Amino acid sequence: MDERTLRVLEFNKIKEKLKTYTQTSAAKELIEELGPYSNVYEVRERLKETNEALNILFKKGSPPFEGIYDVRSGISRAEKGAGLSAPELYRIAGLLRASRRFKEYVAHKEDEEAFPVLEDICEGLIPIKRLEDEIYNAIIDEEEISDKASETLYSIRKELRSKNGSIRERVNDLLRKNSKFLQENLYTIRGDRYVIPVKAEHKGAVPGIVHDQSSTGATLFIEPMSLVEVNNAIRELMLKEKAEIERILAQLSRKVYDNIAAIKNNSSIIWELDFIFAKARYGSEIRGTCPIVNEDGSFYIIEGRHPLIDPEVIVPSTIHLGGEYTSLVITGPNTGGKTVTLKTVGLLHVMGMSGLLIPARENSIISYYNNIYADIGDEQSIEQSLSTFSSHMTNIVYIMEKADENSLALFDELGAGTDPVEGAALAVAILENLRERETKIVATTHYSELKGYALKTPHVENASVEFDVETLRPTYRLLIGIPGKSNAFEISKRLGLGEEVIQSARNNVSSNTLIFEDLIMNLQKKSIEAENNARETAMLKLEAEKLKDKYEEKLYGIQKSKDNILQNAQREAKSIIRTAKEEADDIAKNIRELERMGYDNDARKKIDEQRKKLKDKMDDIESSMSSKEKEKGKKLAEVKPGQEVILSSLNQKVIVLSKPDSKGELQVQAGIMKVTVNISGLREVEGSKDAVKERHAKKEMNLNLKRVASSIDLRGLDAEEAIYNVDKYLDEAYMAGLNEVTVIHGKGTGILRKAIGDLMKHHGHVKSYRLGEYSEGGSGATVVELK
Repeated sequence: MDERTLRVLEFNKIKEKLKTYTQTSAAKELIEELGPYSNVYEVRERLKETNEALNILFKKGSPPFEGIYDVRSGISRAEKGAGLSAPELYRIAGLLRASRRFKEYVAHKEDEEAFPVLEDICEGLIPIKRLEDEIYNAIIDEEEISDKASETLYSIRKELRSKNGSIRERVNDLLRKNSKFLQENLYTIRGDRYVIPVKAEHKGAVPGIVHDQSSTGATLFIEPMSLVEVNNAIRELMLKEKAEIERILAQLSRKVYDNIAAIKNNSSIIWELDFIFAKARYGSEIRGTCPIVNEDGSFYIIEGRHPLIDPEVIVPSTIHLGGEYTSLVITGPNTGGKTVTLKTVGLLHVMGMSGLLIPARENSIISYYNNIYADIGDEQSIEQSLSTFSSHMTNIVYIMEKADENSLALFDELGAGTDPVEGAALAVAILENLRERETKIVATTHYSELKGYALKTPHVENASVEFDVETLRPTYRLLIGIPGKSNAFEISKRLGLGEEVIQSARNNVSSNTLIFEDLIMNLQKKSIEAENNARETAMLKLEAEKLKDKYEEKLYGIQKSKDNILQNAQREAKSIIRTAKEEADDIAKNIRELERMGYDNDARKKIDEQRKKLKDKMDDIESSMSSKEKEKGKKLAEVKPGQEVILSSLNQKVIVLSKPDSKGELQVQAGIMKVTVNISGLREVEGSKDAVKERHAKKEMNLNLKRVASSIDLRGLDAEEAIYNVDKYLDEAYMAGLNEVTVIHGKGTGILRKAIGDLMKHHGHVKSYRLGEYSEGGSGATVVELK
């Protein structure tokens, strides 16, 4: 992306605001490097992760970043085998705790909303609970080692507390006995040794070792001889305590070293999550939404707001480009909001292409551009100098050298700063040149000639910022399809200029010009109303289709649940019938026993009839259940690889992967699992088609020289070696007749992914490519469709 454009659009201010939401300096560095991504697939993926982070914030509250610090220096020291300090170890434990909690934070139950992108990122986190607990058990906080860190330390500190208690009692006795020689009845510590403050003139009265004196020399801090031995013992214990603490820290440092690869991996993911949730929090502050990203150069920003202007005062603006026009010429009075509109379009695109939510309504659409060029300066002053014109013309020359059909060009007051006639002619020529190159353009101007150019030129549309003549103030609303009027006569009249002067001015303007302008405005007002209605209809249709898809998915889930419930109910009914039948048999048996004791033949005959009736009824029910089960699909005598069938034991559609063996055993794909089943457990799917798609006609030349894998793994290779391998692999895959292949490059720093994306853009065998879905490896893989 052009650096001058990012500076002019003030994207750096957005990044500074974004930094305030981070927890670590590592995430701030990621934000510092943030800019528009190099391909549309990555833009969509980064927008998806930001939107997921915003949704999970709303549903689950703040993420578990408590106690997170930038521990890169500690990790670097540990990687070299150096010993770590207590604060460094404590902060690494905080990182491990956050890593473990994040896996729990993004996890969801079966009936809850999933967050596939975040789950994919957190999949790489490796909990090291044992090391985390060991550090927390040994270190209470950054300044204190726990007594429980080791039995030796506990014993040393216990003895140290005992010695300190004993020496304090002795010192207090000495204070009472020698109070007349002391400056004050308080003891103090000098160099970890207990001393008492003795007046200089009485130093001989208290025999001992002088450790210090006051600044005036009037007080000497003396260690009485009776305390020397105890002080020595305390000092010795303190040295032992220090040595034991160093041993404990060294032991923990070795354990960190043993797990350094996992810790480094976790730290990289945590910094990335800190960065992602900073984007989400900022998106929440600006009431941002996730835009739809297309690639045809058109956009439709609904009620977009400039994120650096107070949301309470800014007027939302709806602006669109594409379809029948690729250039938009905005006219209107000064301070009407033209420049703000221009900057809003540019900045919202830069934000969206950088994976940030944009301050606009849901279903807003932005486009992916290879580059955005902007010539926007402070052109609000009446004093336009040659140097200003020259500066703008230098920028315009640069834009015209670089812009192409995949670029968006933004011009503020195009052609201003020179003679109006020449400036207008130059502006028209510049716009026409770029339009012929299919560059997408949004330009603001004061020149009436550009209104006429927009009216008569195909694929160019007028727009204006509305002005309220009654209040003499702009409304800041953008009206697309309506050219702006100067409103000079109306404003002058409202300000008190005489009617005769205004009428004289009107007479100097061609009546045809006035009538034509009013007629055009009336016609285009009606046209814009129709276009707005059409767009609203299209948006409502889109929302209706989304709702339809959503409820069809719910209906499918309900139907599946219904089938499962029916199956369970039938199994339960069978069990009940079986139990009832057994009970009935027992009853009949008991009745026969009673017969032997005196029942006549008539009674026996009636009992047999009732028993037969009960048996027939049960048989009918069982037969009905069996017939219903058969309705779900008939058994298959043979299957072939790629065929879609129903696995009756799971009541789920599966794909056949192999032919049955002599025992009827074969392998099927059920979701992400491969299962071995018997052909007797498979049922036909009504109206099913083979899952294997027909090969493209031109690929029937498959030479079958060798079997080509459906994926290639590039992890561990440098960019140059990876590109060579992929190019060779794509040739082989194309010749082998593969429709779709997967290039596995890993996530890492993104350098390998970018190199592969650049190769795919121009490769002769590639029809399209995209980053993998959640189940395909996410951003760590690129799925390529071959021609």
